[in-house]
Amino acid sequence: MSLSFNLARRGLRGPAGPGVVPHAPLDADAVRAAYRRWAGVYDMVFGGVSAIARRRIVDRVNRLPGTQVLEVGVGTGLALPHYRRQKRVTGIDLSAEMLARARVRAAGLSLTNVVALREMDAEAMDFPEASFDTAVAMFVASVVPNPRQLLSEMRRVVRPGGHILFVNHFAAEKGARWWLERAMAPASHALGWHPDFAMDALFAPEDRAEPVYEPTPPFGIFTQAQLQN
Repeated sequence: MSLSFNLARRGLRGPAGPGVVPHAPLDADAVRAAYRRWAGVYDMVFGGVSAIARRRIVDRVNRLPGTQVLEVGVGTGLALPHYRRQKRVTGIDLSAEMLARARVRAAGLSLTNVVALREMDAEAMDFPEASFDTAVAMFVASVVPNPRQLLSEMRRVVRPGGHILFVNHFAAEKGARWWLERAMAPASHALGWHPDFAMDALFAPEDRAEPVYEPTPPFGIFTQAQLQN
């Protein structure tokens, strides 16, 4: 049985309550600087804890119709080997250092279905409208300066009837993790992401019912969200 569920149907509130957004939005320069520091150790530090969530969302992309896939925030390319070869994957990222590692990975594994890896601002993409069948953003929503603008751009570049997917950490509503996330929040600029990132920062309250949500291991700290364009 699928773990998929719709939070709105069950009457649940967002992890940090309505209208709560990260304390200090990250600007593009802060993101670039953070991931310049992270590039060399990203796979070792973050690759393991995010592996299950990454693999699950790519498996979902692989089952969706259409061949043209946009991966927003492709990073070092950890997800690239898991796409079916029938999928034609374009990856974008703001970090030149991360992209350099993604290119090495794609070339070393002969991933001929990876058609482009481009340095680009996810909030202002230069793709024409309706360029892709699917757009997926893994662990990106809590990094960009304006998450709702990210969603708007993903809607623009995905064809009508296509799919938009996110996997991300969203802040807890209570408990020990709530305290830990808020204690870490002042380090957002150094980390390059928001530990206290609220779901309402990505989805407007009136849009919260649209996606289908699925908690993802380890310990449900990540959540998948899928919506149709």
